[in-house]
Amino acid sequence: MQEAQAALGFTRTPSEDDPRRDPELLGALRRIAPGTDLRQGMDDIIRSREGALIVIGDPNELSFLFSGGIRLDVPFTGQLLYELAKMDGAIIVNPTRSKLAYANVQLMPDPTIPSVETGTRHRTAERVAKQTGALVISISQQRSTISVYVGPTRYQLDAVPEVLAKTNQALATLETYGQRLQQVLTRLTALEFQNAVVLDDVLVVLQRAEMTTRMAAEIERDCVELGAEARLIRMQLHELVGEVPAERALVVRDYHADGPGPRAELALEGLHALPYRQLLESERLAELLGFPREINPLDHSVVSRGLRILSRIPRLPDGVIKKVVGELGDLDSIVRASQRDLEAIAGVGAVRAREIREGLRRLQEHNLVERYLHL
Repeated sequence: MQEAQAALGFTRTPSEDDPRRDPELLGALRRIAPGTDLRQGMDDIIRSREGALIVIGDPNELSFLFSGGIRLDVPFTGQLLYELAKMDGAIIVNPTRSKLAYANVQLMPDPTIPSVETGTRHRTAERVAKQTGALVISISQQRSTISVYVGPTRYQLDAVPEVLAKTNQALATLETYGQRLQQVLTRLTALEFQNAVVLDDVLVVLQRAEMTTRMAAEIERDCVELGAEARLIRMQLHELVGEVPAERALVVRDYHADGPGPRAELALEGLHALPYRQLLESERLAELLGFPREINPLDHSVVSRGLRILSRIPRLPDGVIKKVVGELGDLDSIVRASQRDLEAIAGVGAVRAREIREGLRRLQEHNLVERYLHL
């Protein structure tokens, strides 16, 4: 496993402290992403080197914070938001962002709420967000930056070109991850047909599959922040990730020591929750699969149940796959099963029995070709 880790060649570690992992913040970023009227108004404010304090929430619930201001209750437009920002006070937008409720409002949040901000506008924004849970946006006139506050979370938006550059770099890394994952999956498939898998082969696949999935999730968060600018990136992301999450789940169900039941599903959740450093520890991964930590993955033989391989046979229902695996037990027995053996399984029948045998034969041939191409 140590040699496999050294050969991974990961050039970027998915961030475990990305504030955008917070679902509330991610939802807020969707509401202000490029392509929305709100973002258009915000960008106009930045370009004109103005500042602004925008609160998105129910005006009635926020009214206890108000002092002065102008009641508007008019349809929202980005142009009007830009014009209203020329006044000093805060702008209140209703939760659906369909109406501009108030402008030039002085906000008076609880001054005892702790704040790490130094500027008056940003300090007010942080306290309002913490006190009310509303989405608060502070646009700095001097620095031309946009800060987003959701509850206790603060996030500063990067310029769209910077996020695009970072995301395209991540896509290139993801492509490398995917290629290396495909190599170890191809090798695992060959070993499964030869009934020659050791635990280390499985752990390397899970490690690479999880890293690929995490990188894809980080790019997806970039896409949320990019909004309409991420259309082509999303298409590439879908192409690169493909069936990786499903493959990862099937590998766990194929090799978990307790079978493909509830403990395997818990193992999947545990794999997703592992810190990056533990993801590189073979002992921890083996433990997730129900094996003792002291086991040597390089020497311990394991047998595939055949769920992943059978799932690659076109038009073979999941129910039939589960019955075949439940009846025959492992991939080696399934491969060796005769037409009559398969027909005897409830719900299979002659047609599907023939499809299974032909499908397995084609998969073995296809795997030989893939291994040759990856040499």
